[in-house]
This record gives sequence, structure tokens and C-alpha cells, in this order.
Amino acid sequence: MKKIVVSLFALTILLSLTLAVHADDDGWIFLGSAHVDGQHDHDNISVGEHAGRYRFLQVRVVKAPIEFDHIVVHYGNGEAQTLDVRDVIRAGERSRAIPLDGDRVVQSLELWYSKARPNSRRPQVNLWGQR
Repeated sequence: MKKIVVSLFALTILLSLTLAVHADDDGWIFLGSAHVDGQHDHDNISVGEHAGRYRFLQVRVVKAPIEFDHIVVHYGNGEAQTLDVRDVIRAGERSRAIPLDGDRVVQSLELWYSKARPNSRRPQVNLWGQR
């Protein structure tokens, strides 16, 4: 019986730590990430388990600056919205809260971007959504 209680306690702690990774204090929910491999890169991030209705999107950059061209948001109803970002976001910084059209389920995001400095480390982009 004692082993079961200890196991359940450990499982509870593990689950709470896992959930904490997916949301921050301001209500932003982690949607996915990708790495910029070249000067002109294109990645598709499936939102997966966190697919849902979001009002805002935020881009956070790690390791090296990224030059964004645009992001295409794919909704559950088959429609898409193009967000013209056209900005350089430095490592450790984030974009403004980018508003999304309407109240629709976000399923995936296409990123069109490049390294801001050709010889920089491999940058990582993290996408966050707010409901």
C-alpha cells in the first residue's frame, strides 16, 4: 500500500512539472518549436495536443537572431491566415502578441524565416498561444 501511495505522489509531481513546461505565468501556452537550418527556411509546426482556440500568437527566439518573413496559421475549418511578421527577433526576445482572426481552432503553423546572421549558431523558435 505504501508503494502505491509513493508512486501516485511521484506521478502527481511529474505531471505537474510537465504541465508547467507547457504554460507560463501570463497564460501563454506552448504550441511547438523548430530550428532554423539555413538562410531561407520553411517549417510546419503541428500544434498537436494543444490544438484549440487561440486569440494571440507569440514568437520567442533562442540561441541566435531570426529574420521572419511570414507565418501562415492553419485553422481547423480548413481556412488559413497569413501573418506578415517581417521583423528580426533577437535571441532571448519575443514578438508582440499577434492577434489572430476570429474564434477558430489553430491546428498548425507554417514559418517562413531565415538566420539573421548567416554564420550564427542554429536558432530555435518557440511558438506560444494565448486563449
